[in-house]
Amino acid sequence: MNVTFRQLKVFEAVARQLSFTHAAQELHLSQPAVSMQIKQLEESAGLPLFEQLGKKVYLTEAGKEMYHYCRSIASQLEEAEEVLGQLKGIQRGHLDIAVASTANYFATRLLAAFAKQHEGVSFSLDVTNRESLLRQLEQNDKDLVIMGRPPENVNLEMEAFMENPLVVIASPEHPLVGKKVTLNRLQKESFVVREAGSGTRIAMERFFSEHGVRLQTGMEMTSNEAIKQAVDAGLGLGIVSIHTLALELELGRLVVLEVKEFPILRHWYVVHRKGKRLSPIATAFRQFVLSEATNILQSKNPL
Repeated sequence: MNVTFRQLKVFEAVARQLSFTHAAQELHLSQPAVSMQIKQLEESAGLPLFEQLGKKVYLTEAGKEMYHYCRSIASQLEEAEEVLGQLKGIQRGHLDIAVASTANYFATRLLAAFAKQHEGVSFSLDVTNRESLLRQLEQNDKDLVIMGRPPENVNLEMEAFMENPLVVIASPEHPLVGKKVTLNRLQKESFVVREAGSGTRIAMERFFSEHGVRLQTGMEMTSNEAIKQAVDAGLGLGIVSIHTLALELELGRLVVLEVKEFPILRHWYVVHRKGKRLSPIATAFRQFVLSEATNILQSKNPL
């Protein structure tokens, strides 16, 4: 079948609008010119692609099949255009990412720094919990995800880009402030913790289990902000990422306790489905995170 891109473009407009007149207006062509392109395409296909009943235009069975392939070809051409744009230097595009709620404390700074280098790029940012991130990865809903280490038994590509130390926090009036604290001593304290299944909770429970320590968990919270407010109010100790504490430490509202074996050293990962073909803009952002994140965020690291 010998067809031209022009014929496919005209056909796509007519098939989408189901109107030769509206397609002609959209493409800034005369209606006879549109009809001629469709006639030539039908001759090449050897089958009618449209049928007209009264004043309405319908796709034939062959037309429906052609429309399916036409859209696929158009998608591949757009992808090729993006790839070629990458070779010239990325100037535009849309990035759809999701981040763990803890990572949101620095993710917006990474996006801002990246946007300065790529001013035509737009973003969609979803801040959510670990369970939702894993579901979005499974369904291939996002270009990239920033989170703590995913489970080993899932079909994902992951690469660590920055340390994520977990520390013990207390209110400034807590009696353990200024002291060197052992893990056994922590067993006498009540802790405000994240919900079961969160990355921080999993890492915390694994750490204390390995050291034979059993903590008292007095309250369970679904966000780092809630934990920090509860600790500030004197409701117990907390364990959070150091990346969530810049403001509270600067204002003196919270204190990081000096605890033996702490901090718990974790890492942040940039993650996507294994085998996923990243768009040029997603590829560029991934490389940006891997190479620049630590330098960009280091000045704000309270440790």
